[in-house]
Amino acid sequence: MSEENKSNFKITIYSTEFCGYCKLVKQYLDGNNITYTDINVGEDEEAGKKMVEKSGQQGVPVIIIEKNGKEEILVGFQKSKLNEILNIN
Repeated sequence: MSEENKSNFKITIYSTEFCGYCKLVKQYLDGNNITYTDINVGEDEEAGKKMVEKSGQQGVPVIIIEKNGKEEILVGFQKSKLNEILNIN
């Protein structure tokens, strides 16, 4: 992914400290030098409520990718979908 493409996205990950898939998605994004905001819903009850409102899911990780005012919501570590949305080869 080019530096220009990276700046077009705002990524928020709703996670918990002990979630294996949460760790995997963060490692994957880190490995591709993609910045994101991590929100630990195990420690922040209000953030957990917001996550459920946005995604309709209580499971983590919930990944919200904002681009051009639109949100794409992924539940779980969906590597192929992340690659598609973020143009990772």
